[in-house]
Amino acid sequence: MTQPHSKNSTLIKVALYEPDIPQNTAAIVRLCACFGVRLDIIEPCGFFLSDKRFKRVVMDYINECKIKSFKNFTEFKKDKKNERIILMTTKAKRKYFDFKFNQNDTILFGRESAGVPQLVHKSVDYKLIIPIQKKDRSLNIVSSVAITLAEALKQNQCL
Repeated sequence: MTQPHSKNSTLIKVALYEPDIPQNTAAIVRLCACFGVRLDIIEPCGFFLSDKRFKRVVMDYINECKIKSFKNFTEFKKDKKNERIILMTTKAKRKYFDFKFNQNDTILFGRESAGVPQLVHKSVDYKLIIPIQKKDRSLNIVSSVAITLAEALKQNQCL
């Protein structure tokens, strides 16, 4: 029998690489708060947490979400020694729903304007894609986080 989801029932984490759109980051904070998932933010951010656009969307969910900041990708990678880092990217071939997520995975999303650099691509454990129509470039990052996180939580019976 599966227990109801609680704020401390999952170790799955979401990570954002140098986010640059405050409204998207705020919406992801709310999403992580609602699912009890820690959010890792790899700096630098393209905005300050005091930005009114960020505050307008995040509201009081900032108090409900555990957020861990990292000064750079190297610091982030050191923290993940015993965890798999799964990069969501339009440059992958493997589909997210054909992948088995583990409870201690960190799902990494690139910068809205530029994704992640080659160094990051080369140093992650897995790269996954959310398949969309060929004529379209990509989903909004918040939609991508929601889709992928829901699948990871479902697979690990955290929903």
